[in-house]
Amino acid sequence: MLNVDLVWFNAGGGHRAAAEALSLAIEAQGLPWRVRKVNFTEVIDPAGRFRRVMGFEPEDLYNKRLASGFTLGLSQELKLLQRAIRWSHPLLVERLAAHWRETKPDLVVSLIPNFNRALHDSLAQVQPQTPFVTVLTDMADHPPVFWVEPGTGQHVVCGTAHAHAQALQAGVSSAQVHRVSGMLLRPAFHAPASLDRARERAALGLDPERPVGLVMFGGAGSRAMRRIAAALPDVQLILLCGRNEALAQSLRVMPAVAPRVVVGFTPDVARWMQLADFFVGKPGPGAISEAVQMGLPVIVARNAWTMPQERWNTDWVREQGVGLTLRSFSQIGVAVGQLLPRLAEFQRRVAAVENRAALEVPQRLAAILKARQAAVAHPVAEPALSCD
Repeated sequence: MLNVDLVWFNAGGGHRAAAEALSLAIEAQGLPWRVRKVNFTEVIDPAGRFRRVMGFEPEDLYNKRLASGFTLGLSQELKLLQRAIRWSHPLLVERLAAHWRETKPDLVVSLIPNFNRALHDSLAQVQPQTPFVTVLTDMADHPPVFWVEPGTGQHVVCGTAHAHAQALQAGVSSAQVHRVSGMLLRPAFHAPASLDRARERAALGLDPERPVGLVMFGGAGSRAMRRIAAALPDVQLILLCGRNEALAQSLRVMPAVAPRVVVGFTPDVARWMQLADFFVGKPGPGAISEAVQMGLPVIVARNAWTMPQERWNTDWVREQGVGLTLRSFSQIGVAVGQLLPRLAEFQRRVAAVENRAALEVPQRLAAILKARQAAVAHPVAEPALSCD
């Protein structure tokens, strides 16, 4: 049985979710692989020295920024991070190479940005015949050296035509760029709807005959949700707050005219989306893709606070006609007023978007493995040297 390693970390929730989705997709297709989920942070800091010194994990600061909504300046911080990664490249390669030497993977799949050169170089040092694949969990790259590392043997799996074009423009061989139809989503988002929406809404105190908006800002929530809820007192809302219990409590006591449901952390986002008619949140690739897969038009914002790797996602929303993009959520009342009279029109456009990535990505990985195994079994003969 082949060992397939999926590399993830906890910066945001999308990388862990993508690793879980890919693991389940591989299992569903019955591929004869042993899938191992590899936490990148634990590999490069196995003794947990960072946590002991600082009192928190490296990803925690980033996640707290997301929860507070204080994301201004992340473009500049990203450049500093990338410089630090380049400076520490030899140490990263050393620690990763030791891990590969011990675990002996047959395929390594990265679901994280910024560290792909270190992952590639360490694997090439220890097991040069083992394929290295990066599956973008963003709808677009944020070059340079964010997802794509030109001049390496890295395979790149892209969920949009834009990301595919970016990889080619960066100089990656067309044989190493693989286009799929969207972002990786967990099986629940592909399952046929099975609940009675009217009955479930009524049980939650919602009027089954009136539209319901779902507001979500990832697993850490965001204080922007309070501003959105305050601006929509007459709109039925389901507010998913993730692990932010303080946010959930403040929303529960906020006065409103229309009924609303406040939910803490839940692994069943797909079920809650089935109960809604439209989505409001940040333009994360996972959230947008999940909402569209569940038939929900989206309302997102793009401004200086939007994370740099997520800005193009708002272009995708406009190009596909699946929702509205705002300069600020201070405009949310006007936006909902524009969306609801055209809800059926937006829903038709959403229904036209087809995402089969959960089926396609394992197939691409299997093809990469097959090609590499064939190349190892039948290497191209070296030309004979002339003795003249």
